[in-house]
Formats: sequence, C-alpha cells, structure tokens
Amino acid sequence: MGLFLYLLFMIAVGAFIGGITNSLAIKMLFRPYRPIYIAGKRLPFTPGLIPKRREELAEQLGRMVVEHLLTADGLRRKLNDESFIRDMTNYVQEEVEKWLQSDQTVADWLERFGIKHLEQIAKIWVEKKYNTMMLQYHQRPLREIIPRELLQKIDDAIPSIADRLLLRLRTYVESEQGERQIEHMINEFLQSRGMFGNMLQMFLGNVSLAEKIRPEIVKFLQSEGAKQLLVQLFINEWEKVKEMRIHEVEQMIGHEKIGLWMKRWTAALVQEQLQKPLGPLVAPYVRSSLPKIVHFLLQFASERIEQWMERLHLQDIVREEVASFSVERLEEMILTISNREFKMITYLGALLGGIIGLLQGCITLFV
Repeated sequence: MGLFLYLLFMIAVGAFIGGITNSLAIKMLFRPYRPIYIAGKRLPFTPGLIPKRREELAEQLGRMVVEHLLTADGLRRKLNDESFIRDMTNYVQEEVEKWLQSDQTVADWLERFGIKHLEQIAKIWVEKKYNTMMLQYHQRPLREIIPRELLQKIDDAIPSIADRLLLRLRTYVESEQGERQIEHMINEFLQSRGMFGNMLQMFLGNVSLAEKIRPEIVKFLQSEGAKQLLVQLFINEWEKVKEMRIHEVEQMIGHEKIGLWMKRWTAALVQEQLQKPLGPLVAPYVRSSLPKIVHFLLQFASERIEQWMERLHLQDIVREEVASFSVERLEEMILTISNREFKMITYLGALLGGIIGLLQGCITLFV
C-alpha cells in the first residue's frame, strides 16, 4: 500500500510540474507585455516572446501575405475565373437596376458631384462655340457649311414644294375669298387707270371681268409651265441663298438675336433634360453594354494587378496593421484560434510529467 501511494505521489508531482511548466511556457509567449527592470537590470524573458518580436512578426506576416497568400497570380486567376465574372456581372446588374429604378433626376445626380448652374454653363459654352465658329467660317458660303445630305434633300424637295404652293394658290383662287380678292384687285386696277378704267368697267363690269380672269388664273396655275416657272424661281433663289456668306446671314438676322435665340433654346433644352429621371435616359445603353463593361474592367484590372499591388504597398499595410495591434489583442486572437491546442499541450505536459514521475519512482525503488 505504501509503495502504491509513493508511486501515485511521484506521478502527481511529475504531472503537476509538467502541466505547470507547459502552461507557463505558453503564457510566456505573451507575458509579461513589457520589460521588467530590477535595479536597472532587465529581467530575462521579459517581455514575452511575441511582444519582444512584434515588429519582426509584423514584417514576416506582411511578406508572407504578399509572397504566398495574396499574390498577383492568385488574384489574376480569380479575376479571370468564369464563375467570378458571372457573379460580379449579376451583382453589378442588381445594383445598377436599383439605380435605374430610382426617380432621382439628372439635376439631383449632378448636385451629388458638385455640378451646379448647368444652364448658365451651357449658355456660356454655346456662346463661345458660336463666336468661335463665326470667326472660323464667317467668309465661307452656306453651301460649304450646310451638310451635303441636307442640301441634296432641299434640292429634291423643291418640285414638291412648288406643287404644294400651286395647289394652295388654286384652292384659294377657287374659293369665295379668292373671288372677292380678285374682284377687289380688278377694281383697284381699273380705278388707277382713270377714264380708261371707268369706260372699261362700264362696258364689262367687275363681276364679269373677274369671272373671265379667274378660270384663266386657275388654268395657268394647273399648267406645267407654271410649275416649271415656280421651280426655276425657287432654284434661282435657293442658289443665291447657298452662295451667301455666313457673316451676311448673321447681319441679316442680327448677332444679338441669334445669340439670344441660342441661349433661350439651350436653357430650355438643358432644363428639360435636367428634370428627367436619369435612369430611363441611360437604361437602354447601360443594360445592353453592362456585361461587356464588367468584363472589360475585370480584364483591365487583371492586366495591371502587379502595378496596383505595388502601389498599394500591401506588405506595408499588413505590417503596420499587425504592428498597431496591442499585445492583449494579439494574445486574445491567438488564444481564440488555438486555445484548444494550447490546452492539449498543457495536458500533454502533465501526461509526460506523470510518466517521468512514475519512472523516477520506479528507479528510486530499485536503487
């Protein structure tokens, strides 16, 4: 019985010493947090291992993250991964749809970026643009300024314009208003001829003369000759207009009038666009091109990932973050992750200490 108690005592002492030793070793990884001085001499093993080597640990962690964990090749593979591209495209589409369905106007979005008084800016820009164009083109004829397609359309439209004008004239002459106007014109004409006019009016009468002249006018307006005459007249006048210089047109209308009209038109157009919701304006373009934009941006980032990582100084960021941790926080983080393993190390120390105590007891008995 005494032998058993002796061996049990030796095992208990050995286990206690082994467990306490391992537990103390684990504690000494972190504690004491600061060096301890006695009589001006720093005690050995103070501070603990991790507080003492914190700067070196931060440096090594930063290097490990950049060289082995967060590498450019790894990020490039992720950016080019098809599933990641699909996920990013779906995410961006969801966010963009929320934005497109917003009722915020163009003016609201511009104010977010600090852009105000857009109407005034547009007026100033249009005025400067107009003055610049006048200085550049003031001696050039209109035919060199107006687009060739527009000139051709106007040339092709002249016959149809003449037809419409002749039709309107025939309709007017055949109407009661036209008849009265012709009678009035004949009356004024005869009165302006004095006695001869009075004699002619006495013999024929206004009404009979108007009835004879009006069919002839209608007949003339329906003739091909009238159309050709009107078309040629329009062509001649249009050719004169095309040869006019820009400064001549400006003088005819007036510089101030043109400037005022352009400012009013610009202000009205800008105000109309500013009050519209931005989403519906850009939705057709954004929805159709969004997948291509996402793919382009990811490809762009993939091709320049090394330069970006170099400019971000990730190693320095990790080092500074780790170095800024308090020792208490580092201890809490490590213990949270490895608390179970540290307990097993303590238990293992106690087990080994117990085994050593048993061996020591047996050796003591045999000796």
